[in-house]
Amino acid sequence: MTDRLVEVDLVWYEGQIEHWIRFGEPAGERILDRRRRVVMFAPGQMFCFVRWQANDHGTVLSRIDILRAVHPGEALSTLPGVRPGGEQLLRLASWPRVKQALDVIAAIEALEIDPAEVAPDHWRHVHNRLLTGELPRAYGQIQHRAWLMRRRLLA
Repeated sequence: MTDRLVEVDLVWYEGQIEHWIRFGEPAGERILDRRRRVVMFAPGQMFCFVRWQANDHGTVLSRIDILRAVHPGEALSTLPGVRPGGEQLLRLASWPRVKQALDVIAAIEALEIDPAEVAPDHWRHVHNRLLTGELPRAYGQIQHRAWLMRRRLLA
């Protein structure tokens, strides 16, 4: 069954290497040791994977990726720690951009909307706007209801 799931490696060495899931509901989990585990996502599920790393001089890596777990045979993008990969909806690097994306996620949660249920097009919009230094449009209840209806029609 795990060959159909997207696996994400999570690592937590406090203050050195921190990889975590910001949102998304894993379909399974495998604990490797007290600092490492693997979470798995079923095809179609969206999730947010955050990677941060530092050395003695400060932050050396700060990335955020919002992905949709793909069905076997679908096109995918690869990235470290995600097997086999996923459909990339948002990919940002550098702490200022990562922080902006985390703020967008928090604003969506403040509306009591699960970020994993947000329209994929919105995450692409957020990616494009933040990448160019622009502010993304806010996601709202009306846009969310329209997406949920469209998703039902496509199912």
